[in-house]
This record gives sequence, C-alpha cells and structure tokens, in this order.
Amino acid sequence: MALPLSLPPVPEPVRGERLKDKVVIVTGGAQGIGEAIVACFQAQQAKVVTGDIQGEKAERVAAAWRERGGEVLAMQVDVTQSAQLQALVDLAIERYGKVDVLVNCAGVNVFRDPLEMTDEDWRRCFAIDLDGVWHGCKAVLPHMLSRGMGNIINIASVHSTNIIPGCFPYPVAKHGLLGLTRALGIEYAPKGIRVNAIAPGYIETQLNIDYWNGFPDPHAERQRAFDMHPTRRIGQPVEVAMTALFLATDEAPFINAACITIDGGRSVLYHE
Repeated sequence: MALPLSLPPVPEPVRGERLKDKVVIVTGGAQGIGEAIVACFQAQQAKVVTGDIQGEKAERVAAAWRERGGEVLAMQVDVTQSAQLQALVDLAIERYGKVDVLVNCAGVNVFRDPLEMTDEDWRRCFAIDLDGVWHGCKAVLPHMLSRGMGNIINIASVHSTNIIPGCFPYPVAKHGLLGLTRALGIEYAPKGIRVNAIAPGYIETQLNIDYWNGFPDPHAERQRAFDMHPTRRIGQPVEVAMTALFLATDEAPFINAACITIDGGRSVLYHE
C-alpha cells in the first residue's frame, strides 16, 4: 500500500512593512489558507486578530508568531454566531483602536447529492460559507463607516463562478458570497470602503491531503489533480495569502467589487 501524503513544509513568510500600522482581522486563521494569511500579514508588520472555531489551535498559531516577534491575537469564534463576530471586532478595537482590514476566510466544504442532502447539510453550508461572511461584514462595517475607510476581503472559490458536478450545495453558497461581495462593494464605495473576493481553485491544504489519503494510492490521486492544471501542479496556501496581501495594502486602491481567481488557469480550459 502506498505511503500516505503529508503537507509540504510551510515556507518562511516574506518580511517587510507593506501592512505596517494596519490592524487586520482574519477568520478561519487556525489552518490552511487562513493560517497562511495570518503568517503573511504578521510578517508584513500588521497587527493581526484571528478568530477560529478551533480556538486552541488558533491560539497555538498566534503564540508561535508572537514568540518570533509578530503581533497576533486569537480567540475562539463560531462564525455562524453574529455575536461572536462582533466580539472579535470589539477585541481588535479595544486592543488597537481600529480595524483596517477584515479577511473572511472561515469556510467549509459541503458536497452532497441534491436529493439525498439533509436540511442540516444545507443549513450548515449556508450558515458558515455565506451567513458567516455576512456576520463579519455586518460587525465591522459600522466602524469602517465611522472612519470613512475600510477594506474587506472575502475568500470565495472557483465554485463562485463555475459549477462542478457532485459539489452541491457548496457552489450555491459561494455564488451567493460573490454576490454579497459585489453588492457591498458597490453600496459602500462612496464611503471609502472596498470589498473584494479571492477565488482559489485546487489548493494543497490539509483538507485535500486527507482527501487524497482516502484513496488506495494517494500519490497517484495527487498527481491526477496536478495533471488537471496547465501548470501541472496545484496552488499553495501562501499563493492565496500573497494575493490577499496585495488587496489588503494601499497598492490596490481602485480594485473594488472584484474577484481574483487563483487556479493556475484551470477554469479557462474547455477540456483537456
């Protein structure tokens, strides 16, 4: 039997000052893309406040960066509960006096047969992937409006624009997330607030490692995923984080109500 796969080593984040003096909230920061965003942002001298339902794991991530000189706080947050998102925003404001950027990264995959899916599956998908993002936006927007500036980045998915069989109802929620991003971006652009989305494709996270390890030959299944892409590889969490960094800086002032796809060109292919 083939040996199981494990995550590749996490690269050292690029250090600089692109987010110096900015206060950033990141949901879902305990692992995967969210953890990569926390790493990237603190390395660019942001003050990061992260919330995750895995509270202990989020605190371990935060503590590790604090030991290396980063400024990262963590608390347990269930994004389906609007009061907990408000508490996360309140923590950032209490500690640092402001919130410059919100990154809504918390999410969950729910892939079911439409007619066999339970009501609980449907509600869980929307409660986390769509309602959870709205709860974060709703909590931070009054503060951003009072300052006349703000930046919200929603981690969407290629499922926001493309339908893949066997993935229902996840793309329904992600299509809604893209609509939310565009609507809020247009609504609040005159008030100095930008709202954008990032749509990752196949990214090498622990979730996908676990998926491949469910096959008799995980390495062959991983290679099959690689071969689906023009790049002959899939993405890394840090590549999503670097795009989020660009949007979070003052380098993208005219990008609003937009969605940046990160999939190595896969969604452009008609077939292969």
